Amino acid sequence: MIIQPALALLEFDSIAAGIQAGDAMVKRAPLDLLKAGTVQPGKYLVLIGGQVADVEEAIDAARSAEPNTLVDIVFLPDVHPDVVAAVAGARRADEGEALGVVETMTVAAVIQAADAGVKGARVTLRELRMADGLGGKGYLLFGGTVADVEAGVAIGAARVGGQLIRDIVIAQLHPEMKDNLSVDGRFEHLVRSEEE
Repeated sequence: MIIQPALALLEFDSIAAGIQAGDAMVKRAPLDLLKAGTVQPGKYLVLIGGQVADVEEAIDAARSAEPNTLVDIVFLPDVHPDVVAAVAGARRADEGEALGVVETMTVAAVIQAADAGVKGARVTLRELRMADGLGGKGYLLFGGTVADVEAGVAIGAARVGGQLIRDIVIAQLHPEMKDNLSVDGRFEHLVRSEEE
């Protein structure tokens, strides 16, 4: 997934409203990317990318079409490439001395925290999990030195304000926890792989 220079994600609490807003967005402005679909618990996400002015125009169309059902939005006019990769599902290994976790109430907020953290500190964005299997929440994992991870987590958490659930930094993560975090983080997958 290549998105330059702008990315936006809009999160709706109504599936029908999200579909209508997505349609209004793509009709209003030429976009390089439009991905839309349902997530738990009954929300609808619309991810768009393209030129800054086109993305801004599409966001205006969505706000006009469905102003009362928009739960959260993130607009990144100069999105970091690591965030784009993480949104597309990329996971990165990191042998740094610390792990940072930022947990948010919405998907838009975790994307915003990820972008702020990787731009503001020398951290590796290890993983970005969004909505499904998380009750609509999101979380990210940063890696690096303790000081860098503390800075990245603080910057990311500050950017999302009231959408923050929790932010932590763990120095010297135990190898067994590191092994669990290096694979798919969903518990059922971890248990199944042990049984097989």
